[in-house]
Amino acid sequence: MKPLPRVLIVEDETAIAELIAVNLRHNGFQPIWAMDSESARREMDAALPDVILLDWMLPGESGLALARQWRQEARTRDIPILMLTARGDEADRVAGLDAGADDYIIKPFSVREMLARIRAVLRRRAPQPEGGPVAVGPLALDTATHRVSCNGQPLRLGPTEFRLLHHLMRHPERVHSRSQLLDKVWGDHVFIEERTVDVHIKRLREALGPAAAMVETVRGAGYRLTAQPLAL
Repeated sequence: MKPLPRVLIVEDETAIAELIAVNLRHNGFQPIWAMDSESARREMDAALPDVILLDWMLPGESGLALARQWRQEARTRDIPILMLTARGDEADRVAGLDAGADDYIIKPFSVREMLARIRAVLRRRAPQPEGGPVAVGPLALDTATHRVSCNGQPLRLGPTEFRLLHHLMRHPERVHSRSQLLDKVWGDHVFIEERTVDVHIKRLREALGPAAAMVETVRGAGYRLTAQPLAL
């Protein structure tokens, strides 16, 4: 029998955590509750969940800091994180996405919407990149070794930035809209905002360093990777 998907709820308000847990159980999930960052880390050390519901405002260390840490660790960086918070301004949403959240649920929230978003991130599997090395200008990427270099110097990219760069490198000079990138890089993106693409483009440029200018913004259309020589 297939095990139930494990959902780690990191939430310090007992009433909200219990409401979430009850609805998860009734809908085929296995909830685990942690009320602060310390207990969340213990749960993560004991067994990795399939998805994390992470409150922003926690006692002690914030959910934002936890998200950043989990995204930096190889063991936890690919686990979907849904930020659960009352902070709904655009700047806050961008900060949550920039910290590594895959989605953003604003309090008060609909239980049905929450369940749909959880199912969406569990369904979402980015299309597997075609194997083999690819090179554009000074950039080289190899899916077999998961390595990227610029003029022979290794670059460090997160998993999403790696997939994003790989797609752009396979289609150099082509303009890709945000919705096209969501389709090709993120897969099923029903509940993902197009702003997510902008956040990861920003991260990609930061990771590319001197080759950052190769990723061009085409106003009103999207993004492209140009193979034009750069003064590197």
